[in-house]
Amino acid sequence: MSDSFSQLSLAPALARAVAEMGYESMTPIQAQAIPVVLQGRDVMGAAQTGTGKTAAFSLPLLQRMMKHENASTSPARHPVRALVLLPTRELADQVAQQVALYAKYTHLRSTVVFGGMDMKPQTAELKKGVEVLVATPGRLLDHIEAKNCVLNQVEYVVLDEADRMLDIGFLPDLQRILSYLPKQRTTLLFSATFSPEIKRLAGSYLQDPVTIEVARSNATASTVEQRFIGVSDDDKRRAIHHVLRERGLKQAFIFVNSKLGCARLARSLEREGLKTTALHGDKSQDERLKALEAFKSGAVDLLVCTDVAARGLDIKDVPAVFNFDLPFNAEDYVHRIGRTGRAGASGLAVSLVSPSDSRLLADIEKLIKIKANVEPLPLEDAGAKPVGRYNDGRRHWGRDEDDDSSRAPTPRERGGERERPVRASPRHGSRAPTDPFFDKPYEPTVSADDKPRWEADPRASSGRISANIKPKKRVAALFRSPVQVPVVAAPAQPEEVTPALESAAVPEGSSH
Repeated sequence: MSDSFSQLSLAPALARAVAEMGYESMTPIQAQAIPVVLQGRDVMGAAQTGTGKTAAFSLPLLQRMMKHENASTSPARHPVRALVLLPTRELADQVAQQVALYAKYTHLRSTVVFGGMDMKPQTAELKKGVEVLVATPGRLLDHIEAKNCVLNQVEYVVLDEADRMLDIGFLPDLQRILSYLPKQRTTLLFSATFSPEIKRLAGSYLQDPVTIEVARSNATASTVEQRFIGVSDDDKRRAIHHVLRERGLKQAFIFVNSKLGCARLARSLEREGLKTTALHGDKSQDERLKALEAFKSGAVDLLVCTDVAARGLDIKDVPAVFNFDLPFNAEDYVHRIGRTGRAGASGLAVSLVSPSDSRLLADIEKLIKIKANVEPLPLEDAGAKPVGRYNDGRRHWGRDEDDDSSRAPTPRERGGERERPVRASPRHGSRAPTDPFFDKPYEPTVSADDKPRWEADPRASSGRISANIKPKKRVAALFRSPVQVPVVAAPAQPEEVTPALESAAVPEGSSH
């Protein structure tokens, strides 16, 4: 088994591209996986992140597809023959770029499809015909349902970061995609971590696989120095400043657990004078790609990100990784610190451990089988508030401008009378002048000798209606609504004839 790319039996076009990229000797995973894949065997490969797994499956697949190479412009002559599935958009874009570099001197076509982008340009590329399709599961299903691609001639399937691909969130989509593929195919699984349950699950998709483990499962790279620093939540930002100054670091990843915390930390570090950008799932795909490009080009020094950037991203010469928050899943710790110390280079991984992180730290120790030595970090101003305008975490903004030790203590500090809060300007956060009226004690507006109106005016209490009740407005009878008067039967009375009626009575016997 050769350890040199020059001694592999690669096609001249592939060998030329590999030589231009500066590849000379193979990594352990490449040296063991490439010959097996060239034989057409299924492979389940486990190796630390940053050891060249992309080349381990891309180069042998391109070599086996060279027999289908042709210069025809007909899409029918370029069906999809290799499908590479990845869990994140950034990783899919990165792998597609690597495949395009390997195949740039051949007539093999490749493209990438992932969510967060317009489907029309992706559809146009698929309609032209491609041999290698790199995709995320969700967007690939969208194109399959839209009949933009046909997968009935796929010969090779690659699941990169297979532990996440086979996780509960991706398994239903993966099963649907595999139902569209031919039964006879070569399946390759590559990942940095493999649990026993996932190994059994992956075995159902492979036929007589060759298991390649170049290192102990879930092991971290030996080139990465791991430090665990005990610090409170309020001092974590100052700890980052301290380590950056102490080691003279120019660039670093900073991982947090939440998207909101990622955005807040990036803004705080930016205000403190560090060139920082944020990368998390709430950003659009265009913003995420721009943030990555700015970090790769050196336009920004710190990339504050969630675990969306923990897997597979290959950014060379990143000297350090900070775990601002310990990951909830211990396996993500292996992937996070794998962003540094890549391709044999040395790196530094600093984890900031607060008193509430004991359970998460125990899970990491159990996974990597290393006892973490939590070292204290002596900060001269530990416990002090940060300089400038700060947020104390409870939606209260303050300033440390008036921390003069020579000022007189306030009544609240003396333990005496209660001090009235000072209203701050919402625009500039400055101290607004107070109105002396509000500092006066309470003074009643009526003297003690004055009597209320209802006691001073005897007419106020006379009658059945209070003098304080305003009477209704009198209106003309024409506009008054008729009132229904109830009819009450009067008691029976003996008949009486009034004198007027007596005088008007007609004599008896007279004619009318």
